[in-house]
Amino acid sequence: MTDVSHVAIDDAAELAGQLRDLAGTDPADVRQVVSEVLAALDRAAGGALREHLPETIRAGLDAASPTA
Repeated sequence: MTDVSHVAIDDAAELAGQLRDLAGTDPADVRQVVSEVLAALDRAAGGALREHLPETIRAGLDAASPTA
């Protein structure tokens, strides 16, 4: 049986590794990717994630939100 917490840790480690690889190219690109990922997570959480983030990051979420 698969341990859910182990899978989540593996997924988080894989994402962190991908971000580290990306960071070597252009920090501005990394910031954009992180903003987009956080915005997607916030949407998936119904807006609850942003309540737990610093104001500077929340501003980035607003900038990364897709316009309809």
